[in-house]
Parts: sequence; structure tokens; C-alpha cells
Amino acid sequence: MNGISKDLRLERVVIIMYEAVIGLEVHVELKTSSKIFCGCSTSFGAMANTQVCPICLGMPGVLPVLNKKVVEYAVLVGMALNCEIASFAKMDRKNYFYPDLPKAYQISQYDLPLCKNGFLEIETEKGPKRIGITRIHIEEDAGKLTHEGDTISESQGSLVDFNRGGVPLIEIVSEPDIRSSEEATAYLDGLKSILQYLDVSDCKMEEGSLRCDGNISIRLSGSREFGTKTEIKNLNSFKSLQKALDFEYERQVKTLRKGEKVIQETRTWDEGKGITLPLRSKEEAHDYRYFPEPDLVPIKVDAGWLDDIREKMPELPRAKKKRYVETFELPVYDADVLTRDRELALYYEEALTYYPDAKKLSNWIMAEFLKLINQQQVPVSQSLARPKDLADLLTAVDQGAISNKVAKIVFEEMFHTGKKPHTIIKEKGFVQISDEASLAGIIEKVIDNNSKSVEDYKNGRLQALGFLVGQVMRDTKGQANPQLVNQILKEKLNTK
Repeated sequence: MNGISKDLRLERVVIIMYEAVIGLEVHVELKTSSKIFCGCSTSFGAMANTQVCPICLGMPGVLPVLNKKVVEYAVLVGMALNCEIASFAKMDRKNYFYPDLPKAYQISQYDLPLCKNGFLEIETEKGPKRIGITRIHIEEDAGKLTHEGDTISESQGSLVDFNRGGVPLIEIVSEPDIRSSEEATAYLDGLKSILQYLDVSDCKMEEGSLRCDGNISIRLSGSREFGTKTEIKNLNSFKSLQKALDFEYERQVKTLRKGEKVIQETRTWDEGKGITLPLRSKEEAHDYRYFPEPDLVPIKVDAGWLDDIREKMPELPRAKKKRYVETFELPVYDADVLTRDRELALYYEEALTYYPDAKKLSNWIMAEFLKLINQQQVPVSQSLARPKDLADLLTAVDQGAISNKVAKIVFEEMFHTGKKPHTIIKEKGFVQISDEASLAGIIEKVIDNNSKSVEDYKNGRLQALGFLVGQVMRDTKGQANPQLVNQILKEKLNTK
């Protein structure tokens, strides 16, 4: 066989493929004005330990009172995520010792959560995929520890601020249906969008109002058995979530390929080093010694209350996206970009009441508006260029008052100063020249001064026309109506 010895033994290299099995635990601070069991403020950024009272500090002899709005918000989220809503639920004590937990237990929910068995559909490269949601429960937040040193594992001391203690949380626990870091970020992005549409949380990850823990294990591709999982705590950005899951996947693969075992533990993500580090051995549920909270009565959600909550359900991102495609005849891509953020969708719809060209408006918002929003890192709601101002600017373009090129310059100043478009156009002298008589004289001079380009045009070199148009635009400082310039130039050149 082509000179190869039949006795030659060929080594077969078997590549063992592993797949990730990921579940996320997402903690969401609810946007209530007071804490879950007391009247202390939940506002962010106050001086440390100034928004506290005997209840949220866990003083002896105090009694908590459940904030009704917390239950309503949790049920609303459960409905949006297709969950079964419990008619009977209770609060439980989760016992553990940690410096940010003054009572040495957290009031949470264990076996009877408010919501369970839901799902969220995400888009993947292979099409839509349904991620199961195991449960949604309410609980109180702990205080915030500030660690000395570069990382938590190397810290020699910590400071604690109890302002956050008692802030209401919902914890959304997914099924282990996620198979990649990309799917994980798509799931978290979908959750964030729904939460913002419901207006139950501001979802500011940089302020800790949306936090995520990732549970990840690996197994042989095609296997149905789960491997040993690790938990990565407090991932506070989408980028950190993706990087941490990718690193942990590779770490576990290398561990198994070396013949070692993955240890079940809690790990922390070191952003600077780009690695996960051991934090503590992973506790099981029984280690927390859950038992019913004796100071709070059970929660009963009757049909009438459910109906009242259901009436507060807004149009959610998926339904809005479908409406944009069907009603406004937008491409799916445009509809997806515009509806992903609630504030952006509101901006678009308000501008649409003043300017009816849905596609042209979409193009401007996705290109010019979002470019400046991303550059300046400002929320859509705080933009100085208001929806009606954008509509007025586009109307000015349609009426021939300014060119599209000039409109982009005007819009940037609108964005930075909040000035009205017509004010900027007048101040800068941007009014477009659309008077044929005024343009005719300028065009005659350009033709007389550029005989070579005129000759080229007559010889069939059509690009020469573009050069002549450019000369007219230069002489008018960009204020000439380019369509009209093209028209007049062709007429004059064809008659010479």
C-alpha cells in the first residue's frame, strides 16, 4: 500500500470532549422605597451604616413585618417568567455565621417558595432554547463587606456596611440547562430586560442590584450524568460572567485530564488575574439548618390578589419585538435592538408619535443615538436630545432645510447641549441652499473652472460628476442641496 508496511501500527488519538452544565442563581434587589422587614430606606450611596434600625441590625426583641410590595413584585416576575404561583408560601430562617449577617441567620424561603417551574426562552446559534427556572423566592439582603488587600482570599481585614442589610431580594434559580458562557449571558440579558420592563429593579450591576452566581460542572459529551459542580460567587458584569465560566470550564477539563477529581466548592473570580480562586467548601442545604421563621405569618396569595397583580403586567420585550415587526414593518434585527432596553423602546415610541417613518427613525436611533449613548455612558432617559427634538431634526432633513450629513453634526450638538435643532441650524448657518437660481450661478462658475472634469464627463467618465458636485458643496460650505446640485449639473453639462 504505497510502500507502507502492513506491520506498521497506527496510533489512534482519541479526543475526549466535555460539555459544560451551567445553572445560574441571580439575586435581584427590588426597587421598593423601604426594606423588606422594616421602614429603613433602600436608596443607594448613603453614608455607611446610616440607613439602619434595630430590626435590620438584628437587635434582640424586635419583630419583622413583611413588606407587601415585595410579594407583589416577586409574583409579577414569576408571571413574566411563566412560573406557577404558590397560593401558600412561608418564610424560613437560613442559619449561617458571616460578618455581614448580624442575626446569624437570613430570612429567606426554602421548601415553599412563591414561584416555581418557570422558563425563559433565549436565542442561540441553533435557534430558540428554553431555559428552565426552578424557583423564585424572596429574602433579605446581607450587609456589604469591603475587604482590605487585593483579593478577598488574601484580605487581612474587612469593614461592614449594614445599609444594604434588609434590602429586599428575589433569587431566581435556573435549571442546569445552560451549555455555554454565551448562553449564560443571553439568559442573564433576557432576565435583565424583563426585570427592567416590569420596573421592579434598576438592575445596576455596578451598584450590586443585580448579582449572579454561576454553578458549573462538566461531563462527557452525550452523557446524562452530572459532574461535580463548583459555584462562582458575585459576578458583577456580563463580561465577568462569561470570562469566569470559560476559565472554570477549562480548569475542570484540565483537572480531569490529569486524572484528578473536581472538588465541590465555592470559588471567587479574580478580575485582575482572570482566574477563579477557592473561597470555601460548598455547603449543602442541611448545613444551613433551615426552619420556618416563627416571627412571620405564612403568605397567602388568593385569586383576587393574583388578578390585581396581573393587571399591572406591561408589554414584555418579546411581545413588543413582535409588534414592531408586524405593525411598524421593521426588520427583526431593528426590533431586537430597540426592544432590548425598556428606556430605548420608550424613546423610540415617543419619537414615532412625532415622526411617522418607522424605519428611518430606527436607523437614526441605532446608529447616531446609540453611538453617543455608548460613548458617553449615559442612560437613555438622561439624554439631553429628547424624542421630539430628534423627530424635528428628521423633519428638517425631509423638508430640505439641511442635508443628512449636516443633520448628524446638529444631532451631536443636540445630544451634548440639549439645544433644539432649529436653534443650532440657525446659529451655525446650516440652512441648506435649495434655491435653483442661487445654485445655478455657483454651478456655472464650477463648470467654467473645471474644464478637464467637464470633458471627462462628456467622454463617459461618470465619476467626474461626483468631483464637480464636491466642488459645489465646497464652495457652498456644505449647505447646497446635493440632490438639486446633481440635477442642475446634469442639465447644464448635457446642454454644453
